[in-house]
Amino acid sequence: MRHVIALDVGGTGMKAALVGADGTLLHEARRATGRERGAAAVVETILDFAADLHAYGTEHLGEGAAAAGVAVPGIVDAERGIAVYAANLGWSDVPLRELIGERLGGIPVALGHDVRTGGLAEGRIGAGKGADRFLFVPLGTGIAGAIGIAGTIEAGAHGYAGEIGHIVVRPDGPDCGCGQRGCLETLASAAAVSRAWAAASGDPEADAADCAKAVVSGDPAALRVWQDAVGALAAGLVTALTLLDPRTLIIGGGLAEAGETLFTPLRAAVEERVTFQKLPHIVPAALGDTAGCLGAGLLAWDLLSTEVSA
Repeated sequence: MRHVIALDVGGTGMKAALVGADGTLLHEARRATGRERGAAAVVETILDFAADLHAYGTEHLGEGAAAAGVAVPGIVDAERGIAVYAANLGWSDVPLRELIGERLGGIPVALGHDVRTGGLAEGRIGAGKGADRFLFVPLGTGIAGAIGIAGTIEAGAHGYAGEIGHIVVRPDGPDCGCGQRGCLETLASAAAVSRAWAAASGDPEADAADCAKAVVSGDPAALRVWQDAVGALAAGLVTALTLLDPRTLIIGGGLAEAGETLFTPLRAAVEERVTFQKLPHIVPAALGDTAGCLGAGLLAWDLLSTEVSA
């Protein structure tokens, strides 16, 4: 059965699948990334995982994978197939496409940025299906974005398009790791809400999910923390809407798991801030933590279809 390898590399774990031509997941697997062992060991773990997936296909599906798609975090040069930099994984300038291709006997390999790859899946088969223009914004440890245009993701001239988390929404706000102050992700990411609620509640172990529960129960301190984050998020999103004019705005990541506790005030806050801009549909992501893996499969199939048409 013809299939491709889809591999999503995260800071702590990797998700993988063998994906059929119709999108069916023929086999799924997970493995620890093992970043505590260093960058070289992480790369070797990725190569071993890919080889094991290829061997599984050969044994159980009658043939090895026709191509592979790999999504990785950090800065990615997708055109050259290089994982340029990832702070969480400690690597720089890793020719991952070449290394995986060699390990898998020369099959074609597509390398993509994790958020843009997840956005590709959300746009084609998830919450953005049917939307010609969308913006995918996962709210996790940081905040990133994927700009969807007619079924593809816009990477930008240098691969940095969609970095909405570094829009400055409060110039007097907290310091950001990027060197600016008051970036969106310092105020409205799941990590930022966790920090703010831990401080407000006096519980160093409290996180964003705990804050959301406290909001539901009417805790005044939690409401203040939540409203601050929602206000900052709305400000950043309106800037993005002004520039991009998406038809659908897809919100994912850990903070989106709060459901309408997030979406009801967020929709209202965005609506309050727009003037001439057209309001997009603001919807939760549909694919959860499988988006990156599914998107990697789409990258691989796209690679094969491009080769056939060429």
